[in-house]
Amino acid sequence: MMQFTDSHCHLDDIAFSEQLPALLAQCQHLAINRIIVPAIAPDNFNQVLSLAKRHHGNPLKIYPCLGIHPWFLQALDESHLKQLSESVNKSRNDIVAVGEIGLDGAIAKNAEHNGQTPEDNWNHQKYFFDFQLNLAKQHNLPVIVHHRQSHDKIMPFLKRYKLDRAGIIHGFSGSYQQAKGYIDLGFKLGVGSTITYSRAQKTINTIKRLPLDCLVLETDAPSMPLSKEVLTHNQDNEQEENRITALSTASSEVNSPINLIKIFEVLTTIRPEKSDELANQLERNIEQVFFT
Repeated sequence: MMQFTDSHCHLDDIAFSEQLPALLAQCQHLAINRIIVPAIAPDNFNQVLSLAKRHHGNPLKIYPCLGIHPWFLQALDESHLKQLSESVNKSRNDIVAVGEIGLDGAIAKNAEHNGQTPEDNWNHQKYFFDFQLNLAKQHNLPVIVHHRQSHDKIMPFLKRYKLDRAGIIHGFSGSYQQAKGYIDLGFKLGVGSTITYSRAQKTINTIKRLPLDCLVLETDAPSMPLSKEVLTHNQDNEQEENRITALSTASSEVNSPINLIKIFEVLTTIRPEKSDELANQLERNIEQVFFT
């Protein structure tokens, strides 16, 4: 039987709080047996860690990561990096990565709305990114990297650190050349909802050409909703299918880890491999990143 891992899901988000038991049951029913949950800021470190501990005995395993996302740096300083370092130190045996970290060009461009110059914002982002890469290297942990309009700025940092366990470029959207640059450094690329949009031909063509051993599945739920075309494709009237669909499409703006299966189904139409071969290799890729 095929098994699946969501390599990036913010399961601690308030969007899931009321329906979490039912959602996890449906994930298990769909053979989604592992969910990687990155933190985004010091405010949710404990939430992510406690979520994993609360569900420790479940057949579906939840694995936490600790990191600070570039979207949430505005009010943060050196003391928050110290807090992160102490949390990683304390929870080293519980977490599987440093993440979600990265650089975001759109945030930098709009920095003046928050009283910063773009240059100051970039410097602030880079300082946090550098610190967290160094933290990952110290603890021999992989990283989960957010990017937006920033491939050219991320790459020099990754080349400098040459992390032994590399990590995942989350929600990859870019050219084949950019993808190869990350792969050459040992990184896997997160394949998510982008491939469900027919307009994303550059990313789709890149995913089609890449070696299978560099890909992992992700949803980024509750963010990054799938295309409506894919969400509503091939729905039938059976009660079980309708129950799953209700959880995954309760709001067109809220994504769900259940949608990992729909992303996988789209991937099978892009890639030449048979479904079971594809699923098995994707799981081996997850093992290589987080569990070796």
